[in-house]
Amino acid sequence: MKAAVIVFPGSNCDRDLAVAFEKAGFSVDMVWHKDPTLPEKVDIVGIPGGFSFGDYLRCGAIAGQSPVMQGVAAHVERGGYALGVCNGFQVLCETGLLPGALMRNSSLKFICRMQRLSVETTSSVFTQAYSQGQEIDIPLAHHDGNYVIAPEGLAALKDQDRVAFRYVGNPNGSTDDIAGVLSENRRVLGMMPHPERVIDATHGGTDGQAMFAGLTGALVGA
Repeated sequence: MKAAVIVFPGSNCDRDLAVAFEKAGFSVDMVWHKDPTLPEKVDIVGIPGGFSFGDYLRCGAIAGQSPVMQGVAAHVERGGYALGVCNGFQVLCETGLLPGALMRNSSLKFICRMQRLSVETTSSVFTQAYSQGQEIDIPLAHHDGNYVIAPEGLAALKDQDRVAFRYVGNPNGSTDDIAGVLSENRRVLGMMPHPERVIDATHGGTDGQAMFAGLTGALVGA
């Protein structure tokens, strides 16, 4: 199994994401944002949190135009998996690989804390190792995590069972308490909380382990 983690100027969670993949059994390549193609035989691309390009213009807007995102889009189009966390979620929305947008938190303050989430669907490789309705604790660290989407887009997410996670107690004003969404083919997940930060009990929790275990199980089974 092989993962690629994209690195932008300003990424600061790329190593955390790489460690999470490695602990789950993946070999990991770190890919610089100017590379137009991904390494061969990549199963999943991780787009990490941080402040790509200093969050100028809009969070993720400049990163979304980086050459490597052409490779990510091609990877997804041919059936590959992608996971965007925090700034990575913002980037995926900016490229159109996921619907909606991430705006300034309703409190206008940076939020950094542990957050309770509800698992809304187990019908994806990212969530299959959880239980439907399970509540998990995953840390937040963002200033622009307020997920917004037009009513028709929200209706599609609900009708197609593409809301992966909801906040239990909305911290940032997100529409319908949404914390993470899936693409139409269910192979792309974007979420604001950081599952890669809770894979080791010595770091304060293990509720992120199931996500990476689910990915491993799906790919080994395939």
